[in-house]
Amino acid sequence: MTKRTAAKYKIDRRMGENIWGRPKSPVNRREYGPGQHGQRRKGKLSDFGMQLRAKQKLKGYYGDLTEKQFRRIFTEAERVKGDTGENLIGLLERRLDAVVYRAKFVPTVFAARQFVNHGHVKVNGKKVNIPSYRVKEGDVIEIRDRSKQNVAVIDAVALTERDVPDYMDVDHNKMTATFVRTPGLGDVPYPVMMEPNLVIEYYAQN
Repeated sequence: MTKRTAAKYKIDRRMGENIWGRPKSPVNRREYGPGQHGQRRKGKLSDFGMQLRAKQKLKGYYGDLTEKQFRRIFTEAERVKGDTGENLIGLLERRLDAVVYRAKFVPTVFAARQFVNHGHVKVNGKKVNIPSYRVKEGDVIEIRDRSKQNVAVIDAVALTERDVPDYMDVDHNKMTATFVRTPGLGDVPYPVMMEPNLVIEYYAQN
């Protein structure tokens, strides 16, 4: 098992939820957390514990972002006019690695980050190798010609465990995706409940 795969399995078990909805998640077989104390009975979480958990879950879902990265995105969501929670989700979904994952060009958000890093993706005809690159409405994301026959890409397109959301227009024959609009929380197909309102409460107190 690669270190990256182990990490995402560990996140699932730490959260006690199958946050990506994957059939192979260890949470499907055992609900206790990782480590030697994982099977101890869980006590009721405090308000702080629930807020921290909500933040960790959202951070983990988008490829286990660092605290610095996540805090920067949250600060920007606060500055933008409108609901901070909705803004936060919109900014996270506009990350290039998230868009590549949503388009089903790769099987996981971790693979999406690596795929972008390795130069397999173009935005509006230009190569972009920065996973945090922010896509705009109307941008066309495309897999480079030499990467379209990548076995991992072909396998990901065939996955039936998730669908492409309606805020993206994807053509898997051409391996292109158009980012139609910025989604709100209710538009994003999270397999588990995400609670950006608790993330806001967390940062308000810390």
